[in-house]
Amino acid sequence: MERHHNTIGLCGLLACLAAPVLAQTGPGEPSLRPITVTVTRGVAQSAFDAPASVDIIDGAVIRNSQLQVNLSETLSRVPGLVAQNRQNYAQDIQISSRGFGARSTFGVRGLRLYADGIPASGPDGQGQVSHFDLASASRIEVLRGPFSALYGNSSGGVISIFSADGGPQTEAEVATSFGSDGVRRTGLRLGGQQGKLQYSLSAADFSTDGWREHSAASRGSFNGKLTYKQSEDTRLSFVLNKVTMPDVQDPLGLSRAEMQADPRQATPVALQFNTRKSVDQLQGGMVLEQRLGGGQSLQFTVYTGERATQQFQAIPVATQIPPSQPGGVIDLERNYQGLDARWTNKTRWLERPLTLTAGLAADEMKEQRRGYQNFVGSTLGVQGALRRDENNKVSNFDQYLQAQWEMAERWSASAGLRHSKVSFRSRDSYVAAGNGDDSGSTSYQATTPALGLVFHASEQVNVYAALGRGFETPTLNELAYRPSGATGMNFGLDAASSRQWELGVKTQLADGVQLNAAYFRARTDDEIVVLSNTGGRSSFQNAGSTQRDGVEAVLSGQWSKSWSGLLSASWLDARYTSSFLTCVAAPCATPNTLIASGNRIPGIPQATLYGELAWQHNPWGLETALEWRYVGKIAVDDLNSDNAPAVGVFNLRASLVQAIGRWSFKEFLRVDNLADRMYSGSVIVNEGNRRFFEPAPGRTWLVGLNANYQF
Repeated sequence: MERHHNTIGLCGLLACLAAPVLAQTGPGEPSLRPITVTVTRGVAQSAFDAPASVDIIDGAVIRNSQLQVNLSETLSRVPGLVAQNRQNYAQDIQISSRGFGARSTFGVRGLRLYADGIPASGPDGQGQVSHFDLASASRIEVLRGPFSALYGNSSGGVISIFSADGGPQTEAEVATSFGSDGVRRTGLRLGGQQGKLQYSLSAADFSTDGWREHSAASRGSFNGKLTYKQSEDTRLSFVLNKVTMPDVQDPLGLSRAEMQADPRQATPVALQFNTRKSVDQLQGGMVLEQRLGGGQSLQFTVYTGERATQQFQAIPVATQIPPSQPGGVIDLERNYQGLDARWTNKTRWLERPLTLTAGLAADEMKEQRRGYQNFVGSTLGVQGALRRDENNKVSNFDQYLQAQWEMAERWSASAGLRHSKVSFRSRDSYVAAGNGDDSGSTSYQATTPALGLVFHASEQVNVYAALGRGFETPTLNELAYRPSGATGMNFGLDAASSRQWELGVKTQLADGVQLNAAYFRARTDDEIVVLSNTGGRSSFQNAGSTQRDGVEAVLSGQWSKSWSGLLSASWLDARYTSSFLTCVAAPCATPNTLIASGNRIPGIPQATLYGELAWQHNPWGLETALEWRYVGKIAVDDLNSDNAPAVGVFNLRASLVQAIGRWSFKEFLRVDNLADRMYSGSVIVNEGNRRFFEPAPGRTWLVGLNANYQF
């Protein structure tokens, strides 16, 4: 009954917004915007014609009166996607797509991430977004549903960011912003073209004192893209990016009592052990696109990089005394590389257009993982004695084939097949009394098909259906600790397998007004779930089966030169469909608490909405907008013993633009959480000390200035 009422309410809300939009739309022939996407893994195609839920966020929207540091600033516009700013730069933001990835204790998992075609997810499925440069982005593409399976392991969804090409004019830009809690960001950007060479360079420095105690952070970043167009048939792109985050403080989560007493505090053990993380990453890649003639083309991508991470955790001293314990300091050095070779052929079959794509992908990551005690004598929060030393390797080798066929005047079909093999290996170099040799290896493989069908009902309406299978291996971090507390990696974890289908409609309701909607279901076997989670250290297990049922819709329109609006809404019912045993406190050598079938999967809100009403006055260069974001209640653990309450917050932004000769200037003011609501911005799933909650800031402000000069 609850599901039925929620669905009716969501549809009613969309209808209420659609009515005034349509009423104010003048006569005229509807016109579809020629937006193309590449995230569907084949050749570029119209987002309107793709048999999948795919959304594009334009670069102008990404930078419109925003800090340009976190993907969560604009991803909330996308239905089915939940991006929570944890106010904790040591752990990155939380991103989930239709519930996939919600369990992540840090970083991003369950989704595939790409920056200019270069993977930002490792072969194990663990990804990072800290190097995504929003200041130079031309767009972000987001894919959800069955066709994301064509990206292989851990592809419950796909997020791809693309840097803008430089040129044809040379331009330089400086931007600065500052706001509440010592937020400061300064960015420089240079772009242009010299003959056949296009360049786009961007650098930024960001720092904050943090809204919560012990949450200060700083980040330096650089992103560069060079594109050399030898001819109309040959295009070569080089991408280089770097990010440095030294000693980013980690306030950890709060219990409900702590949050109610003072949401800005850090939990005491965070101060006691000075919990923090440092990250240094450098990576580069090359993409060669070559047309061969006769409708054939090749694309070759190669990349390499390195990432060093050091994290100080709040592991009690007594816990670290046994020789089997890996300490309270994690020290990782990762080197990774990979390639993707793709052949595309545009031909005809039965006198109808057919596009074939075939390719191979291979990725490898080598990790040196060391663990140290987080104390020396009575001094806490410092690197002590070595307690873990191992060399790990994860690699994948994938083969894929995809076809797009315009089978009739009103019908088109897409199909794909991918085979993936992911291999893990660990070599233990720390062998001592009470800590034997824990070397080992395991591998996972799966074949993941996807099929989609589009009915082009008219120039303004497309109806589609899609289905597919996917799989998700554990990541190196999820294998890092055994549930029993024994030494070595948790090679007993199985990969999860999923089956998804969706039905959707994409419509142009009137000139400038669009509505996309989809209903979907995803069933997963051997779902990987958090078994225990204390002090930043998590262990995992498989938990039978789950089911996700949901509805997504986005309505956007501009009904005059001055007024525009957007409403994005999602409803998701995500539950365990089989019972299993888990741990509710640490230590826990054996799972001992029953999780009943029917419990909600933690970390996933049932409903999310984003609304925006914007007004522009072009003669003045003025734009103002009122934003509304709603996130439903979120279960904090598998027992559903507590929830982060539902919350709706309003934000306000305003900007002015002036053009003076070759100069253009923009000033903006942004106020978030206008009503100064206190709420939990995110939760730490199954946190063993019941410190589930990561509070969001109250009312905050941000002021920015941008100056651009065209040579």
